[in-house]
Parts: sequence; C-alpha cells; structure tokens
Amino acid sequence: MIPAEFSYARASTVDEALALLATHGDDAKVLAGGHSLLPLMKLRLAAPEYLVDIGSLDELRYVRLDGDDVVIGALSRYSDLVRDPVLLEHAPLLAHVSGSVGDRQVRHRGTIGGSLVHADSAADLPAAVLASDAVLVARGPAGERRIPASEFFLGPFTTPLEPEELLTEVRVPRQTGLGWGFEKFTRRALDWAMVGVAVVGGRVGLVNMGGVPLRASATESALASGASLTAAADLAAEGTNPPDEPHATAEYRRHLARVLTRRALTQAS
Repeated sequence: MIPAEFSYARASTVDEALALLATHGDDAKVLAGGHSLLPLMKLRLAAPEYLVDIGSLDELRYVRLDGDDVVIGALSRYSDLVRDPVLLEHAPLLAHVSGSVGDRQVRHRGTIGGSLVHADSAADLPAAVLASDAVLVARGPAGERRIPASEFFLGPFTTPLEPEELLTEVRVPRQTGLGWGFEKFTRRALDWAMVGVAVVGGRVGLVNMGGVPLRASATESALASGASLTAAADLAAEGTNPPDEPHATAEYRRHLARVLTRRALTQAS
C-alpha cells in the first residue's frame, strides 16, 4: 500500500530537528528507524504532512555511565545495545531484551527511543524500561525535562511528549549485580508477544496486559513483604486488563502472566 503524500526533511543536528518540529507542530512526525511509523502510513492509519528524519543523528546514539545511572541515547539501535559492554555489565536486562526484538533486520534499524515513543503495550522495551525504573529525557523549545517511565505511557500509542519535543535519552539506575529475568510467549518467533514479563531488582514489568505497559504492583508488594516467588507470581494479573482475542483470550493471557512471572522471578533469583 502507498502512504498519503507528505513532505520530508532530514535533520543533521538535534537543534535542527527541534526547529523543524517547532515549525510544523502537529502536522509533523519524527522518523527514526521507521519500523512502527511507516507501516501505519502505508495503511493510512497515520498521515503526517511532514516527516522529520532523525535517523542519522549520531549524537543521540551512545551508552555511557553518569554517576549511578546508565545513560542510553534515544537513537541507539537494538543491535548496538545487545553487545554494548556498559549495558551488559550495568543493565543486562535491557541488553537481553533488545536482542529479543524482531529479527536481525529489525534490530539493525529499530531504536530504543522509537519503541518507547510508539508506546505499544505489546512491545518488549517499554515493559523492560518500566521494570528498570528508568527516567526518559525529552528536549523541546522550553529546554529539557525528565519523565519517569511510570508516567510516560498514558494510553495506547500515547505519551506526554509535546509535538515540538524530542526524546533524547533514557536514564536507567545501575543494575550491577542485581538478579534479572525476561520471559515472553509468542505464537511464532517474530510475532508480538501474547504476554511478556521483565524482572529486575524486585520490579516486574508486563507486556501486552493492558492498553499501556504495566508494572505488576501486586506481585512487587508481595515480594517486598517476603512472599514466596510462587505466591507473588500468582498475583501478576491483578489490576490488568489484557486484550481478549480469538487466538488469546483475556483469561489465557492472565494465566500466561502468572506462569511467565514465576519463570522470570526464578531466573532473577
């Protein structure tokens, strides 16, 4: 299918990208890896009048330590994160989850920032970032602001980013030495997860268990109170609202959440 007509600009710096977004406002969309936006445009589910291509901005492609945080540039590709030595040592959950996304073609183009801004509850990275207690950094005309991951996912494909703002980096508290685990269940290897679970440091993020990525708060509270892994995992589906579909009913997804949470907690322990 062919997308609707649009204008295109390739930004050479972050400041240039911000200027273009400020000029075109709601009529513009940011293009990073393109794996989420372009399919929507081809289906005419999205029809931006202006595309701002930031894919060549190497200034947003890095992983480094900053005090107690691991700082990840928003344009870091999955393939970079999988093998990054800083991430492997200090935030291994994110490195592992990045290696579970799609296939090699997707991992060589897709970016962590693109996945988070797309805010699909069926994606792996938003749940992993939630479990990592990350803070997302946005830049706009008013300067920089930091948004906790717990406040970033407002609804299906909805975030608090303003049209003229750009996600620039993700800050994750160091996970050095913490146990972690990740489990997901798919119909086929490259499909979106029916359900996924990311665990690190007693925090549990859920994939595809509602309209937004979720924390399994009942499980986390039970763990903090000294409950067994099995008892805590049995609470994983509390407060969730998973989709109800012919190939995976809501009740089946709740069952998967409990099973996968138990497995991920066992890995982490």
